[in-house]
Amino acid sequence: MNFISIFYGLFLLSVLGIYWTLPEQKLRLWTLLIASLIFYGSLNVQYIPLLLALTFINFRLGLEIGKNTAPAQRSLDNRISNEEWLFAQADWNRKRLKLLWLGIILNVFLLLGFKYLPLLLKAVFSLPANSPEGAFKFIAPLGISFFTFECIAYLIDVYRGAPATSQFLKFAAYKLFFAKLISGPITRYHNLATQINTLQLPAPAQVSEGLWLIARGAVKKGILADHLGIFVDLCFGNLQRAGSTDLWLATFAYGLQLYFDFSGYVDIARGSALLFGFVLPENFDFPYFSTSIAEFWRRWHMTLGDWLRNYVYFPLGGSRKGLTRTCGNLLIVMLIAGIWHGSTWGFIVWGTYHGIALIVHRLIDALSDRNESLEHFWQKPLGIFFAWFFTQVMVFTSWIWFRLPNLQESSLVFRHLWGYRADVQFAQKVYVEALNISQSQLSSRLIFLALLMAIVYGFKNRLKIEFNWPVKLVFVPLCFYAVWLLAPEGSLPYIYFDF
Repeated sequence: MNFISIFYGLFLLSVLGIYWTLPEQKLRLWTLLIASLIFYGSLNVQYIPLLLALTFINFRLGLEIGKNTAPAQRSLDNRISNEEWLFAQADWNRKRLKLLWLGIILNVFLLLGFKYLPLLLKAVFSLPANSPEGAFKFIAPLGISFFTFECIAYLIDVYRGAPATSQFLKFAAYKLFFAKLISGPITRYHNLATQINTLQLPAPAQVSEGLWLIARGAVKKGILADHLGIFVDLCFGNLQRAGSTDLWLATFAYGLQLYFDFSGYVDIARGSALLFGFVLPENFDFPYFSTSIAEFWRRWHMTLGDWLRNYVYFPLGGSRKGLTRTCGNLLIVMLIAGIWHGSTWGFIVWGTYHGIALIVHRLIDALSDRNESLEHFWQKPLGIFFAWFFTQVMVFTSWIWFRLPNLQESSLVFRHLWGYRADVQFAQKVYVEALNISQSQLSSRLIFLALLMAIVYGFKNRLKIEFNWPVKLVFVPLCFYAVWLLAPEGSLPYIYFDF
């Protein structure tokens, strides 16, 4: 069931109708859970038992970690000495830590198993890297990366003192909620549980915002991302024939496609959740207007960045243990981000590249703190432009490994980025026959799209101007009509479904 389809629209309306007519919270949670299983079953039905089993295991682990069996309250009655109490407390904390590690290892093993087991089996049986996978080909459950990260976050939060839920239905409805299950955003249980406990019928402004997010997300995905994706697929699918200009255009187009595809999905997810009364976290904040790689990661896939900071970077020591340790922590965090995204070497290189970029940014920051003239330069318009330009060049070139994780293909792109002429037939096949536009016209459209994004960014983030809810409601049917009219036939799959 695709988010941009008549079937999803009918599904969403049906579930909403049942959900808001039920008087009790328990019945509403059952409705959400059953609807989520139906939604997931339409895409990946064979893995429903696995997700239910993992949900129950993490629920039970959370209960055990959250138990307080140390004799804190009984110390006076039983005349337990302070020393005995400290020993008992330390012993229980060790047990809780073991349970936490058991849960983390279980979730990480599951994630890495589906992503890396085929490669390990090839290595064990000494198969060449380019051999067909055959029996070693595994189709990972959709959303497994987001699912496991949410489970790990829940267990760590409980270990740190947040209350563990004793209601499996509430936990399962949160874990399997269809709006966020496949591609996020990554959410924390306790944030959503608070909303469940204070659930109210959404106001007209909230309904309007939800519909606007769904409509906006459909435009991003159905019109912008899918049209960009046609050119990207044609160009990166014919690497030997594409020239340097074509590859630069495809690199830029893929960066925009990835943004519109993923942020469009999240918009639809957040809009759908809003109609049920839930506010999911934002995942993007105009990342291509960042003036540093650190700022980019505060604006791109924000819930993943938040997860990596809270559950990896800070436990490693963050920036509290000196510059050298900080740089090492940044590299480890981005390596984990690369491994999370995929099992091929391209994602490892991508994560390493971002890690090195973060280290360089941290070193430049440290140097600027000691050099007043350098610090002033980065605050001037020319310095801000240079910072933005180099940040975006780094980000967009890194997407080459993301789009082509096979190192032979991505290396070929980098070798052909300068001074390589296109095959004679490439322009005819791609620009004339497939796209029916010239290379210069495509360049103009990409520039226009970037300028449009800059205008929207200026109004929203700088001038703080947005449409009010009646205006948004007027634009909703216009957006849907535009998608129906302008979206290419046979929509492309969501890119982040692969992760």
